[in-house]
Amino acid sequence: MKVVCSIEYDGKCFHGSQIHPNVRTVQGEFNEALEKIIKKPLRTELAGRTDSGVHANYQVFSFDLTTKNMDERNFKEAFNSLLPDDLHVRSVWFAPDSFNPRSSATIRIYHYFIFNSKEKNVFLRDRMWWFPYELDVKMMRDAAKYFEGVHDFTSYASIDKDDDRTPVRTIYRVRILKKSKYILIRVEGKSFLRRMVRNIVGTLVKVGTKDLEPEYVEKLFEMKDRSRAAATAPACGLYLYHVGFEQNVDSEVPNY
Repeated sequence: MKVVCSIEYDGKCFHGSQIHPNVRTVQGEFNEALEKIIKKPLRTELAGRTDSGVHANYQVFSFDLTTKNMDERNFKEAFNSLLPDDLHVRSVWFAPDSFNPRSSATIRIYHYFIFNSKEKNVFLRDRMWWFPYELDVKMMRDAAKYFEGVHDFTSYASIDKDDDRTPVRTIYRVRILKKSKYILIRVEGKSFLRRMVRNIVGTLVKVGTKDLEPEYVEKLFEMKDRSRAAATAPACGLYLYHVGFEQNVDSEVPNY
């Protein structure tokens, strides 16, 4: 049996989601709390990695449990009594042994927030990308359409030399919303490469400043050269908003 937890966290003080020695990570904090509850160390799996400074409204963790000695509510209360203030379990449910939060996911949704104002807002400095220059949102929307579909995202990812995963990914939708000084870029896809969303955002912003034409997005797919794309957008504006699964293992959707 798998125990599955949806969690949210403020990424400001974490060195990413995946466990790593000698630094504070989301998985490290979660595993520490889990060991106190179960009284022994257990291996955990997560739906996706987030980099240092990236937030999550809805990340998913799971672990194996041979004996069902607690119900969902008790697990949730136990976790939240032990976890730090910047990490919170939203819900807990049980799933079949075959469930894996990474491979069972059918959709991942990321939100990226930009504070587009000449004046800085210090209260948003770790929550959004402050961009003080004018952005043409219509041009950004025109460019966003080119990302949708199946493409080789080599130009839009930070790929390690020893990473043998395919750079081909499927993006279902890219939407850009603007209200007053706030811009939301919503990217929906099945899976993503490292820093792929932030590199997409960086390129869209370059289009918004009219340094690039919308059609350049399509040309970059053919170039397969990361150095020809725009700089990576800051981590502070990115949120893993939701992870969806084919089987109805959890009906909760974050209401933000």
